[in-house]
Amino acid sequence: MTVADLLQRARAAGVRVATAESCTGGMVAAALTDIAGSSDVFDRGFVTYSNAAKIAMLGVRSGTLDQYGAVSEPVAVEMAEGALAHSMATLAVSITGIAGPGGSEFKPEGRVCFALARQGHPTRVETIEFGALGRANVRLSARDHALALIQQALPAAR
Repeated sequence: MTVADLLQRARAAGVRVATAESCTGGMVAAALTDIAGSSDVFDRGFVTYSNAAKIAMLGVRSGTLDQYGAVSEPVAVEMAEGALAHSMATLAVSITGIAGPGGSEFKPEGRVCFALARQGHPTRVETIEFGALGRANVRLSARDHALALIQQALPAAR
């Protein structure tokens, strides 16, 4: 499915989308807004690279960051739910991860946490280990996975 198809399905379903991105730096928002006419589907994007931005813009709790670290499922959940709460969207996706280079024994390069928050539904969260693909490829893979999560959350085309 193309991004244009995703936007058309969201439009038909009356879904408005917001993004909360860290390691992708706005790549999901850019992919959505590369398509003319996307403004009736895409509400806004939050690029919250620093912990301070996650707290200020999305309401991520400092205690969650302290306990789990920025690259964690609990932070991804708070990011997605914060994007939903601070926008006019009905669906929000979040991404936080380690694009590289680097990482650690406990949080390796290529680990990315995603969450999908949708009004009236429980927030879905998952972690994908993309591996040490290199910074650009981890970011592209994370962007594509986030777009797939949005697509999966949309009602089937009629």
